[in-house]
Amino acid sequence: MLLARACSIFSGYTARTRLVPVAQGGVLAIQLRDLSPSGTLDVSRLARVQLDDIQDRHLVHSGDVLFRSRGDRNTAAVVGSDLAEAALALLPLMILRPKPHVISGEYLAWAINHPHTQRFFDSVARGTKLRMVSRASLEHLELDIPDVETQRKIVAIDALAEREKALSVQAAGLRKELTSRILGERAKRPRRATATERITK
Repeated sequence: MLLARACSIFSGYTARTRLVPVAQGGVLAIQLRDLSPSGTLDVSRLARVQLDDIQDRHLVHSGDVLFRSRGDRNTAAVVGSDLAEAALALLPLMILRPKPHVISGEYLAWAINHPHTQRFFDSVARGTKLRMVSRASLEHLELDIPDVETQRKIVAIDALAEREKALSVQAAGLRKELTSRILGERAKRPRRATATERITK
């Protein structure tokens, strides 16, 4: 199914002036730097800005997906429930609003970040110094979209695999630390003299 049939696609807000953070009021702003290349969004880092000409299509909510249209990796991140209020997405981010009866935000982000989809972006991306995927290319992205229950299972299994990977890396680090500590203690021990050395003393 074409992506344009599975969700609504909006361009992010175009800031015509420099964004000035404010301590209170305003709106939370999501910029390209707030999305990691691996496809995660850290809402705790979002800054507030004061803008007056914001339209609803530029505001994202939990369940929406943000797409990195520029950069070395054109990945996506689903907006989680930890976003307590609507936030403004800024270009070059694109907003993907899934049709709930067709596709979930979690599955959409997973499908966009899949190596097969990333190869598609490699073939359509423009630019050399600043790689960009156009909205038209995004709209014509063909995705395999199973039923919603299957989507949920795929996302859950992928999350478990990522968790296993993270734990394996952590375990390897702990083993290395333990080995270094044991070897360090061993190096501190006084060396026992050999039988030959004891005789010659």
